[in-house]
Amino acid sequence: MARTLRELLAIEVPIVQAPIGTAATPALAAAVSNSGGLGMLALSWSGSEQMRELIRVTRSLTTRPFGVNLVLEWPQQERLRVVLEEGVRIVSTFWGSPSGYVSAVHDAGGVLIHTVGSYGEAAQAIAAGVDIIVAQGVEAGGHVRGAVPLRQLLMELTGTFPGTPLLAAGGLANAQDIAAVRSAGAAGVWLGTRFVCAVEANAAEVYQDMITRAGAGATVLTTLFAGGWPDAPHRVLRNSTIRAWEAAGHAAGPASEIADVVAHTAKGAPIERYAFALPTKTMTGNLEAMALYAGLGAERIRDVQPARDLMRALAAAL
Repeated sequence: MARTLRELLAIEVPIVQAPIGTAATPALAAAVSNSGGLGMLALSWSGSEQMRELIRVTRSLTTRPFGVNLVLEWPQQERLRVVLEEGVRIVSTFWGSPSGYVSAVHDAGGVLIHTVGSYGEAAQAIAAGVDIIVAQGVEAGGHVRGAVPLRQLLMELTGTFPGTPLLAAGGLANAQDIAAVRSAGAAGVWLGTRFVCAVEANAAEVYQDMITRAGAGATVLTTLFAGGWPDAPHRVLRNSTIRAWEAAGHAAGPASEIADVVAHTAKGAPIERYAFALPTKTMTGNLEAMALYAGLGAERIRDVQPARDLMRALAAAL
């Protein structure tokens, strides 16, 4: 008999904090896991020692399961080895084929979650042995894999792959959204933008503030912030960089502009305007001009709260 989502992940509440890049922190992941859901770390670009430290800090904050995400645009075998050595047994993958990673995760007794944007991608992932599918609708914030609305994708997948739990992702922000996708066949939800607006998230104040003030039409799906990850569509808030790009007739961008530094990291490293980095708390400069990843659900987010309180409100739909 196929195991349920809660059995596979050993969670009480079918809510997963999406791996929101550098905005994800041990404190956020642990708070979500401590509230009965599943917290995630995003370690796709971290060195081995940094990965070990982040995993160990998270483990010091929770005795419950948490996961690690790896983006397959880059080879991740070495990072997966470190993750499994550190005892993490829930791994999520995105943006590529998971087939070369399934056996290592399963041999370690782990669970592999893979995010897809289409029926075909889901079929390939399930054939490769993936345990859980994240069905990502085009409404999602951050990097967007497909072009299909979430409801349509859920309809395509639920009847065809009844033995594989589905997590819904894309434009979800509150308990009502969760109830709606659960009634459409999702076993649980995968929330990103809502957790960017958690107190524990490593997101700059201006970034969180712009999400909480977003209205209808505040986001745009683009490939503009392509520095370091070319030709990868992503949904972001419309900001000064987007408005300048639109005013230029979509002629501006990383291919046509000279280096334009808009911010710096805490260590002084420059961040160019079209980099795919999101603004974190320790960065300085014109952070509003950076990639402000957010899904369509941003228009229903009006506050920044501790993750524990967010989980309590979101779980009201379950």
